[in-house]
Amino acid sequence: MTNSSLEKTIDKILDQTEHDILSNLDGAVSDSHQILDNSVTKLEDEYDKIVADGRKEADKLEKQIIGGSDIEARNKQLLALEDAVSRVFTKALDQISNSDRNGDYANLIKSLLDESTKVLGTSEVIVFTNSKDRDVVQSALSNFAGSELSSETIDCIGGVKIQSKDGAMKFDNTIDAKIDRLKPLIRKEIASKFGVKE
Repeated sequence: MTNSSLEKTIDKILDQTEHDILSNLDGAVSDSHQILDNSVTKLEDEYDKIVADGRKEADKLEKQIIGGSDIEARNKQLLALEDAVSRVFTKALDQISNSDRNGDYANLIKSLLDESTKVLGTSEVIVFTNSKDRDVVQSALSNFAGSELSSETIDCIGGVKIQSKDGAMKFDNTIDAKIDRLKPLIRKEIASKFGVKE
């Protein structure tokens, strides 16, 4: 009789714990979707600005190169495009590096850690970050059992680099690396909108 009561009590506790965990996971997924939605809006705004800047540069170049050779015109277009893209990225990086490490940023760090551990397939990792992000990353690591924050800092705008504890696997999920991965795609899309072949 006592064993049956004990089993019912344990089952009830397990059910409640499972419900709490699933509820927390649903909340985290919802928060992540909201962060992504907010990021998309910001990226679309930056994209529109890049397109507008690119149009101005393209119009200016068109007037300058009328009567010039096709090769010279193409080279100037590429240089102007590269300059416009570089200026926008420089401005964006400056804004990111000077942004507050508030709740939205903490959610971004959690998202980067989650993505990184999924890529490596383990939460048994050593996490590296810059000195500005140490407190935010340390706080976020409480959600990643088996992970630890390295005493070494890295030079980056923000985000994390992680490696498995045996050092065999590494993943760079810094903001710098994400931007480097996106930059060629953005540059290519802008170039195609203006008919510039890279």
